[in-house]
Amino acid sequence: MTQRDSAARYLEAAALLPPALGEAARRLDRLRQTGVEELRLRAGRRMTVVCPEGEVPVPDAPPVTGADLALVLEVATRASLHTAQAQISSGFFTVQGGHRIGICGSGVMQDGQVRSLRHVSSLAIRVAREVPGAARPVLDKLWRDGSLQSTLLISPPGGGKTTLLRDLIRRISDGAGCPALRVGVADERGELAAMREGQAQFAVGERTDVMDGCPKGMALLMLLRGMNPQVLAADEITAPEDCRALEVAANCGVALLCSAHALDRADLNRRPLYQTLLERRIFRRLVVIRRTAEGRTYEVEQLC
Repeated sequence: MTQRDSAARYLEAAALLPPALGEAARRLDRLRQTGVEELRLRAGRRMTVVCPEGEVPVPDAPPVTGADLALVLEVATRASLHTAQAQISSGFFTVQGGHRIGICGSGVMQDGQVRSLRHVSSLAIRVAREVPGAARPVLDKLWRDGSLQSTLLISPPGGGKTTLLRDLIRRISDGAGCPALRVGVADERGELAAMREGQAQFAVGERTDVMDGCPKGMALLMLLRGMNPQVLAADEITAPEDCRALEVAANCGVALLCSAHALDRADLNRRPLYQTLLERRIFRRLVVIRRTAEGRTYEVEQLC
């Protein structure tokens, strides 16, 4: 992604802000705009931006009010907040363009589940960006004897899993530096493809089919049954239903590209959900993403 494209994505995310906050966000230096990863809004405090060097205040931005937070949600959901409640109850939701809004507030509980959030206190707007070439350092390490090996990408939240996964999908689908394969994408919250009226807003490849807006486990099985994929991809595996669908797909000879929150292999092994996947040899490669002062590094490990 060029600096111009990167700044355009930032301005697209900043357009979700109320006028005074949006104006302050747009006054940021153009070079700084290209590096902003998140816009952070907390009631009663100044707006900040998260950059590679850390979280810094936005100059001359007024204190964030509760009304500001409510207006962001109204704009982001196109005045249909109730239609986004299912996503909001999980703590975040994805908006047009693939930008992700994390939300904090008071949980409204029903039958032991969070049904909605009220008295919103904080928002985190994560700027969605494409990084063509992100997958170049790892792509050739994911193959064996001409076959793509099922691969799990891991990092802490905000480490770049989605960006790397999206570029892997694009390259494999287009045959850029590898054999071209049909890819089915289970895009539950619209972060990988950002579908709009049936068309992907991000480049995910010519041979890619996307199922968005439904649970990953269900979407993976629908893609497997209906679209004859050679590869299935899903971001952030978090539920037993996801794992069961992945096991079914693996037993059908489909390669998998997935991501999960973890620091490293040892951290992954400590979590029962992922431990089961590793024990059953669902994945053959592990890509550990780490952030350093110079940028992101990728370490590819052979699992089996």
